[in-house]
Amino acid sequence: MPGDRQWYVVQTYASYEKRVEADLKQRIAAMNMQDKIFNVIVPTETRVVVKDGKSREVTRKLYPSYVIVEMILDEQSWYAVRHTPGVTGFIGAGTHPIPLSQDEVDRILAVVNKENSEAPVEIDLKPGDFVRVTAEGEMKGFTGTVVDINLKRSKVKFKSEMFSGAEFETDYSALEKI
Repeated sequence: MPGDRQWYVVQTYASYEKRVEADLKQRIAAMNMQDKIFNVIVPTETRVVVKDGKSREVTRKLYPSYVIVEMILDEQSWYAVRHTPGVTGFIGAGTHPIPLSQDEVDRILAVVNKENSEAPVEIDLKPGDFVRVTAEGEMKGFTGTVVDINLKRSKVKFKSEMFSGAEFETDYSALEKI
């Protein structure tokens, strides 16, 4: 319903999402549109990626080339957003943007707001991979085959042929894929 505060999806040029977010926030202030355009978000997600025994945090865009905007849609707010440099248009039919449903907004914001909690982990190992323990300690140099991966505990169970198929468990950051 026109006049209601809703979320809309704005398409941008490739890799212009952050620039559009910053430019649009400047336009909102310069055009005094704070009472019509409330939030501008580039939905991102942070993950911990473990590869070759090294972990690093990676932030990725959930929807490349898109920004979501919370606004009251009218001619002025549409114009302010649509004519921001880097914006190619709204998602919708012609000049009639279609708002996101509340379920869609809730799902997107749940992922975006998870930034303060622990990031999910992605590791470059799978059961059957051959690994070597690289961390200092009594198991350094052990080799084996990955049996199980427990992402919640950050542990990998592997079977070592050096010790008659005995299974060992260690932190995934202590292993490298061979």
